[in-house]
Amino acid sequence: MDNNTIFLLMGIAGGAFILILIAYVIITKKMKGSEYKKIQKLQSGTREKSFSTEVLYQKLYLTYIRIPFIKRYILKLRRRLEIINVDDEYNTRKVSAKILTKALVILVPLIIITIFITYTNYLLMFILLIFELFMVDTLIDGSVDKIDNKILKEQIDFFSEIRHAYHEYNMVEEAIYQVSQDDEKSISRQGEKIYEILISDDPETELEKYYDIAPNSFLKEFAGISYLTKEFGDRKVNGASLYLKNIDNISQEMQLEILKRDKLNYVFQSLSVISIAPVLLLEPLKNWAVSNFSFTADWYEGKIGMIVQILILILTFVSYILVRKLKDNGSTGINAKNTENPWQAKLYKNKFIKKFVDLFIPKEGTKEYRKVTQLLKDAASHLKLEWLYINRISMAIVTCIASVIIFNQLHAVAVNYVYTEPTTDYNIIGGLSEKDQMKAMEVTERDNIFLDRFKGQMDITVDEINVALIKSTEFEDEGEDEIYEAAERIFGKLQVINSEYIQWFEILLALVFAVVAYIAPIWILMFQVKMRQLEMEDEVMQFQTIILMLMRIERVSVEIILEWLERYSNIFKSPITKCVNNYEAGAWEALEQMKEEVSYMPLIRIIESLQAAVERIPIVDAFDELDSERDYYREKRKESNERLIKRKGMIGKFIGFAPMVCMFVGYLIIPLVFIGLTSMSSSFATMTSMN
Repeated sequence: MDNNTIFLLMGIAGGAFILILIAYVIITKKMKGSEYKKIQKLQSGTREKSFSTEVLYQKLYLTYIRIPFIKRYILKLRRRLEIINVDDEYNTRKVSAKILTKALVILVPLIIITIFITYTNYLLMFILLIFELFMVDTLIDGSVDKIDNKILKEQIDFFSEIRHAYHEYNMVEEAIYQVSQDDEKSISRQGEKIYEILISDDPETELEKYYDIAPNSFLKEFAGISYLTKEFGDRKVNGASLYLKNIDNISQEMQLEILKRDKLNYVFQSLSVISIAPVLLLEPLKNWAVSNFSFTADWYEGKIGMIVQILILILTFVSYILVRKLKDNGSTGINAKNTENPWQAKLYKNKFIKKFVDLFIPKEGTKEYRKVTQLLKDAASHLKLEWLYINRISMAIVTCIASVIIFNQLHAVAVNYVYTEPTTDYNIIGGLSEKDQMKAMEVTERDNIFLDRFKGQMDITVDEINVALIKSTEFEDEGEDEIYEAAERIFGKLQVINSEYIQWFEILLALVFAVVAYIAPIWILMFQVKMRQLEMEDEVMQFQTIILMLMRIERVSVEIILEWLERYSNIFKSPITKCVNNYEAGAWEALEQMKEEVSYMPLIRIIESLQAAVERIPIVDAFDELDSERDYYREKRKESNERLIKRKGMIGKFIGFAPMVCMFVGYLIIPLVFIGLTSMSSSFATMTSMN
């Protein structure tokens, strides 16, 4: 390119720059004389002066919702948070994105570091990635639980302020409105929602809707008592407001619940980590054992070691799930309804899959159908019957395929170990020196030449291998005894290699594992039922508190009490619901039928008192012992919670420490003792024969 062309291009560029500068000046002058300046002034009052995390989290939420794997976590988060942040989509998105971002900030670097360090060891990489996913899942749930507990603690102050406001205004809705003006507290949004319900045209319908989205049962009770007081009026009992006494009862219940949660968190705070810690210790333990006791290398690097590793991983996974379910059992925040269209529902819409799944679902009206549906109810599971069977079938298919793949991998591990094992006699303690290691690997590489030649020949004999070794150049410097010894060694290795293939009993085992996986979801539901049964006493005591609040309100009937018990029931929901549905056909008969279905004696006493209130005496007289012995029941409730926490703690520790104990005993102590004794016996036998 000549100088004239360069000068021409520079002139064109300079002219264009001057034209752009002139145009900018003209446009700026016109904007100053137009409405643009006014718009800038209006925006200046609302625009963020610096970086805004609020906007960032909103943008991150929109990004997360588009990413398939992360979408599952963000929807799980918002299902719980949207209950706490009622009718506040902006805050729900912000908090969801904030919690998930914190989790990803921890997870992503860990994944990158894990892959970088363990890219040569796929098993270790898989173990560490599972551990990291479990840890992030625990972190996310812990963050939501903190928010749930925070709003529960805020309710204590909220109800205390309601008392003062009610004394001032003497109107339920006005007291709630005044106390709900503090926008900084999460509970204020709930108060505003309850206020809107009370002043609406159809408060009863709106209240029923609120019962489905309330963060916890105490707010449901408060909303219900506030509605009844507004509709039927307040009254004095022993010179005190009945409405305020009921708020005191709810506050006392909340205090007990907060103490219970705090103690459960203290008991379970490290069990989730302890239950999954063995996945981190498997490889370090193996490396330590092999480096210090070289005779264990055959066990750890072979099939048996891998089988034990897989069993410990499965046990760890099951223990983690059970510990989580044990801790979360009874938590108010965990009962959020699954509003998302789950993958099970999408699969079931497919005609071919639907026909296949329907073959496994028991027919309606059969004993099996009643048994499974009752199990779902007793476990308080959100799963539909068809979803449960899709889970069962999916787990069976995945387990069967995974078992065949694992068996095939076990054979590959055994063959690979034969090809890579240093061929020498191991010392009982300590490892090989570098020189011995190189010499042993030379022997192995020499053997591998003949292993590749004879691999797959099932009818090969030691003599045929011996002849091949004599004719080979690799053994031309060896004596006859050394060659025959090498032939026997290679023959032994060939026996291992030729026997390592998928066999019929392994396919049978895969089918057995598939059957176990098919039954596993039912076992998990049974475990949930057992854990919920531990809380029977706690639920009945909650019923007593509800009755204590309702029995002195005018125009409250037995039917209203039953409706309230149904609303707050969990373990006994099914018989109470049936009683409410049959109540109009005959109150006494409906209660009698419920009494026959219930075997828990404290609840039977409540049912008998309700029967007395239906026909003979007023509700107040039927439950007069609840009022007179209120302090006794409160202390009993505390003692019941202590026993519940103690029992859960014992079960949790047994389940949580099981993988750790199995790892140390089954993966370290037993191999060291058994293989050590075997090696010593072999050494003594050799020494004896030499003598």
